[in-house]
Amino acid sequence: MEREEMLRIFCVGVGGQGVLLATRLIGEAGLLAGISVSMSEVHGMAQRGGVVESAVVLGERSSAVLGEGEADVMLAFEPLEALRALPKCHSGSVAVTNTAPIPPFSVTQGGAAYPSIDTIVKIISREINRFYAIDALELALKAGSDQAVNVVLVGFLTSFMENLGKKIFPSKDLLLAALRRTVPSKIFDTNRLAFEFGYNEFRKLL
Repeated sequence: MEREEMLRIFCVGVGGQGVLLATRLIGEAGLLAGISVSMSEVHGMAQRGGVVESAVVLGERSSAVLGEGEADVMLAFEPLEALRALPKCHSGSVAVTNTAPIPPFSVTQGGAAYPSIDTIVKIISREINRFYAIDALELALKAGSDQAVNVVLVGFLTSFMENLGKKIFPSKDLLLAALRRTVPSKIFDTNRLAFEFGYNEFRKLL
């Protein structure tokens, strides 16, 4: 067997956005594809809406803990957290962020200002060439649940990787199979629709 390619994916958001579920979804699909998978999770203050980070590495690697400049992909569920996590990326990284903001406690209490989404997008775009900002919340609501933002973003990333020809990333069929395994049956159809909306959102860019 040929030596595996490696893909390091860093996910970041705030508590309640399903960051860890997205990581597990990708990891589960990787295992179904017969790819070596390693994962790490940093829960942070998830119950209080604090930052949540996780990583999944597809391919051979001893650890899924990613240092600065090591993420090949950044999947961000909240735009300000995408900006804060920018040092995790390198110049060749792919970054996808949801544009719907969730202001942190310091902003809601008036102690800090939240930068405009345009400002965040411009800063990240200067650092990363392959950067995509989408309103994943709007697509999740269209699918039937504001909690499906994570699956929308995974669907978008799946479509991107498919177009790029990245065989190390699991196929759409395997992601959907993993989704069926990962979420309760009563919300599978909503999440499947959210995945399809995210997947097709990238296809519109081609």
